[in-house]
Amino acid sequence: QVQLVESGGDLVQPGGSLRLSCAASGITFSIYDVGWYRQAPGKQRELVARISSGGNTNYADSVKGRFTISRDVAKKMVYLQMNSLKPEDTAVYYCIRVSGDYTLGSWGQGTQVTVSS
Repeated sequence: QVQLVESGGDLVQPGGSLRLSCAASGITFSIYDVGWYRQAPGKQRELVARISSGGNTNYADSVKGRFTISRDVAKKMVYLQMNSLKPEDTAVYYCIRVSGDYTLGSWGQGTQVTVSS
C-alpha cells in the first residue's frame, strides 16, 4: 500500500522557519516526482514546490527564495524547508506524487502550518 505521511507543521511567528517532512512507504519512491501543496481556509489547493526524480526543483512565485524542497532517496523522504514565513503561508501542507500536471494516489491528512504572532 502506497502511503505518504506529512509531519513537521507547527505554530510559528512571522519570520520564523519550519521544516516539513514527507515519509513514503510501499513504493519505489525514487522514480517519482513529488510535490508539496498547501490549502488555506476558503482557498483552493495550490502547488508550492516540486522535485523531480532527478532532483530538479520548481517553486511557486510566492515562495521562491524562501522555501527549499529536497529529497533523501535512501530514506524515502522529501523535505520542505520554509524560511521567512509569512501569515499568508498559513495552510495545511500536503505531499503527493506528481506526474506532469497530475497527482498520483490519494491525499494524506496533511500537516498544519500556522504563522501568527
